[in-house]
Amino acid sequence: MPQYAILIYEKELPGGVADIPPEVMAANLAAGPKIEEMGARVVHEQALQPAARARTIHRGGAVTDGPFLESKEVIAGFFVVEAADLDQAVAIGKLLPIMDGAVEVRPVLEV
Repeated sequence: MPQYAILIYEKELPGGVADIPPEVMAANLAAGPKIEEMGARVVHEQALQPAARARTIHRGGAVTDGPFLESKEVIAGFFVVEAADLDQAVAIGKLLPIMDGAVEVRPVLEV
């Protein structure tokens, strides 16, 4: 089955994960069984540290603090799923509760 990266963009909360409303956290945790019910499979999932801990390497080798893009949303986490097609991967992305951001679904390049 093809694989799709599902990237979760959100505004960072001052208290990080501790500030995520309980109903949003519960909805995130409930997504796993729903994905399996759809006949898809989570291959890998990962939450990320705050953007302030990031470093960006620019062309020429200069290193700067933080994420590269000037944006209110940062990648809060991502996971990779095996799904039948892009439509099913988008349906999986729609399972995720978004407080103030977006979810991006992108096919993984097969090499």
